[in-house]
Amino acid sequence: MDKKKPKKVFVQGAIPPEKIANSIANHQSKTNIGAHSIFLGQIRADEIDGKMVSAIEYSAYEDMAERVFHEIREAAFSKFDITCAHIYHSLGQVKTGELCLFVFTSSAHRKIAIEACNYFVEEIKANVPIFGKEIFEDETHQWKVNT
Repeated sequence: MDKKKPKKVFVQGAIPPEKIANSIANHQSKTNIGAHSIFLGQIRADEIDGKMVSAIEYSAYEDMAERVFHEIREAAFSKFDITCAHIYHSLGQVKTGELCLFVFTSSAHRKIAIEACNYFVEEIKANVPIFGKEIFEDETHQWKVNT
């Protein structure tokens, strides 16, 4: 398989729902695809020590993170028979209810698309150096721990 060139993953702020709709629409001409799987990460209004989270501010070592995203993408293409894979992750502040992660996989068959999408999400959470600062309604903050 040919090595894919690294794709830009980061977007500033929340991921707009239109980006998701456009991604789906852009794949309608690819008739060898029989299934898509999509994961959307949304900011929750968690209550921590009596305070409500109002946003998460994401930062990253961008070059390093983009390299890890690319490695995950390469591994997924060698592990799964997927046709397409797209990943977008927010940088900067994302408010509760807004989207911060969009993973979109395509394959001839649903099981592969779903398994590949799950693989991407778990690998991203475990390995990409992205940091989230939880911003509370009272403007205080703490660093988020991924679970």
